[in-house]
Amino acid sequence: MGTSFRPVTAALLLCLLLPLVFAAPNDGLVRIGIKKRKFDQNNRVAAQLGSKEGELLNSSVRKYRFRGNLGDAEETDIVTLKNYMDAQYFGEIGIGTPAQTFTVIFDTGSSNLWVPSSKCYFSLACYFHPKYKSSKSSTYKQNGKSAAIQYGTGAISGFFSEDSVKVGNIVVKDVQFIEATKEPGITFLAAKFDGILGLGFQEISVGNAVPVWYDMIEQGLINEPVFSFWLNRNADAEQGGELVFGGVDPNHFVGEHTYVPVTQKGYWQFDMGDVLVGGKSTGFCSGGCAAIADSGTSLLAGPTAIIAEVNHAIGATGVVSQECKLVVSQYGETIIRMLLARDEPLKICSQIGLCEFDGSRGVSMGIQSVVNENIEKAVRATSDATCSACEMAVVWMQNKLKQNETQEQIIEYANDLCDRIPSPMGESAVDCGGMSTMPNVSFTIAGKVFDLTPEQYVLKIGEGAAAQCISGFTAIDVPPPRGPLWILGDVFMGRYHTVFDYGNLRIGFAEAA
Repeated sequence: MGTSFRPVTAALLLCLLLPLVFAAPNDGLVRIGIKKRKFDQNNRVAAQLGSKEGELLNSSVRKYRFRGNLGDAEETDIVTLKNYMDAQYFGEIGIGTPAQTFTVIFDTGSSNLWVPSSKCYFSLACYFHPKYKSSKSSTYKQNGKSAAIQYGTGAISGFFSEDSVKVGNIVVKDVQFIEATKEPGITFLAAKFDGILGLGFQEISVGNAVPVWYDMIEQGLINEPVFSFWLNRNADAEQGGELVFGGVDPNHFVGEHTYVPVTQKGYWQFDMGDVLVGGKSTGFCSGGCAAIADSGTSLLAGPTAIIAEVNHAIGATGVVSQECKLVVSQYGETIIRMLLARDEPLKICSQIGLCEFDGSRGVSMGIQSVVNENIEKAVRATSDATCSACEMAVVWMQNKLKQNETQEQIIEYANDLCDRIPSPMGESAVDCGGMSTMPNVSFTIAGKVFDLTPEQYVLKIGEGAAAQCISGFTAIDVPPPRGPLWILGDVFMGRYHTVFDYGNLRIGFAEAA
């Protein structure tokens, strides 16, 4: 598109959002005012600081990691390897009596509450944030069990304590939370939030700690076992949004909510149907994909194959994948012939020797070697990339064959998509002046199509001639049975008011007011 841009990353440090607690009407709802910070060039620079950590900081969602057994409380590598540098929405809570104030991210993609501890002596990040002092609280109860949570830039670690937590205008008693004594890396040093308040299920809670919102329900502090998010995407508005416990505020949405069942407790996970670009199927999720509604992620994350198609359609510029182009060049015609012969698409890459087939999808062929472990790792990495490139090419070509395009057109299209694969650093720039020609991107949930316009999925940084625009889409690949997976972050939740209904184990979406 001729776009000129400096390296743009999806890791956007959005800092210091001073939260508000609004005087609630007499409707039995608990309201948490949320402030939003605009994307800022200086914060983007801060987000890129660090040497070895730089690559990890440059992706909005590096990888979600799932436990094999959600009931295993000893697992600490539970939540997500995700980077909160790009988080936009913050709120304020108080811990202890009298309340010690902390700014937190309300995160439906994790389940623990943690804040820095006064016993954090050796992490520089702790000196830039308020720290919880148990000696100053009359309601503190000692626990002492150790805890660690793994993120993309390292683990925060510490120990559990119990105390009262003030959320909005209510006080939740005896809440289990983590006092963080180690916060490694630039993420927690540069970021302006102090901690995380998880709103996921207990099944993914480190140490099997009871989430704060469970305690709200158990202690009878809210009317209904429901909470809802309204995220204001108006960059000029003073109010960033509102998190409501105990129900929904009818002023935050229009029409009726479309509800979909929670398919697996842990994350707020549900089944999603086809993804459309400009009203046309991408072909990848026509048979269904898993999705997660995640308030702790700013962007929309999905399978690389679809993200490449979306980026192609909107003219986003990624980094060329030589592996992808090599596969298309050497095997493109073969893949097309096999698809025309009605070979099973999932088995094609294994049949031509680029993947093994495990019954559900291709898997890369690991090289068994005891001679040189480093060589083995290097070969396996190359094999993984080749297998993934082949699988994406099959999806693209199958989709184009359905549109009766010629072999030459299909090969050209696949090569073009190789150019649009998001880079390992996560950046994909678009032409700020070209949004009028970009297509809508739509998601099918419970049979209803939810549209996002270019103005809603393109993120703008800066103003005037210095403005830069990035795609609101980033890649994540989770294999079956938990994938393919989409993470619907704030780009989606800002467009659609979202209800998290624990009582009926369902999630609802309606057009935000």
